[in-house]
Amino acid sequence: MLVTRRHLLTIAVQLGGTAAVSGIVPQELLALGGAGSQSFLRASERQAVRPTVAPGKEKLIVRSLRPPDYETPVALLDSWITPVENFYVRSHLPVPAALDAAAWMLQVEGEVATPLTLSLDEIHRMPPATVTVTLECAGNGRAFYDPPVAGIQWGKGAVGTARWTGVRLADVLKRAGARSSGKFVLMNGADRALGSMQDFVRQLPIDKAMHSDTLIAYEMNGQALPPVHGFPLRVVAPGWEGAYAVKWLTNLRVVDRDFDGFWVASAYRYPLKHVAPGAVVDAKDMGPLTGLVVKSLITKPLDGATVAPGKVDIGGFAWAGETPVSKVDWTGARAGSPRA
Repeated sequence: MLVTRRHLLTIAVQLGGTAAVSGIVPQELLALGGAGSQSFLRASERQAVRPTVAPGKEKLIVRSLRPPDYETPVALLDSWITPVENFYVRSHLPVPAALDAAAWMLQVEGEVATPLTLSLDEIHRMPPATVTVTLECAGNGRAFYDPPVAGIQWGKGAVGTARWTGVRLADVLKRAGARSSGKFVLMNGADRALGSMQDFVRQLPIDKAMHSDTLIAYEMNGQALPPVHGFPLRVVAPGWEGAYAVKWLTNLRVVDRDFDGFWVASAYRYPLKHVAPGAVVDAKDMGPLTGLVVKSLITKPLDGATVAPGKVDIGGFAWAGETPVSKVDWTGARAGSPRA
């Protein structure tokens, strides 16, 4: 298969960013490009300014440097609240270059009575709320999929629990006078798309957006959000997979229909019924991935550890979200829907 430079760049963007610039090359990209792709990527690396790991994240496993994607080693997931320095990082696009709190504005528009432009000071003056929420990347555990699936090859550590403080998204929408015609809330951040990649825009159904636990957060574990975690504002949607937690939030748009952008209409969707591994599924048979299924993780002893016969202390934790789609039919019975 003949692979051009343009083809390689397109694949790199689709796999989550500038793989060559990051210095970490997804194996699926090399497989598609062959030996020629490796030569091209090495040349690109020599020409690029190599980014470094975000301050404080040196203990994490680097899956990509630009955009930053860092996995938490299982050994560090040993507490109920994950310290900020140990919390995984998932980014679809590079961290915005300009993060000026004094100039930051959040726009609220669309199906609202009064469009708003709110400064950070105005947001901080609104009634605060705090929720403890487990965030998990939808691709957590992808490295173990069989057959393999393209994308960041996460192990078990793209998950963490934090105390998030901010304002209720519902309070902001009520202040703008969200109309009854509004069915979804589009969320957009200050990060910018690369090449032909579409802007990272996600949507929440209006009932999830209006839930009292859904936040526009500005603090994480009692401190201001670090840049890689969305400073100065990010969404937190408890019980739903992490891609709904849009970072560097700058715009909310209330709309009366499903958004047709890639990150809503095509990405983060899965079959509504059981299909054979690797099968092609028609778009009409796919639904949006929302809630997290029940999962658990043993953190002590670690995988592969040798233990002496006798009594063994075992540590770990479990988490779950809301049932992803009400029409799911894997075995003829619906799963329950515990909250994280």
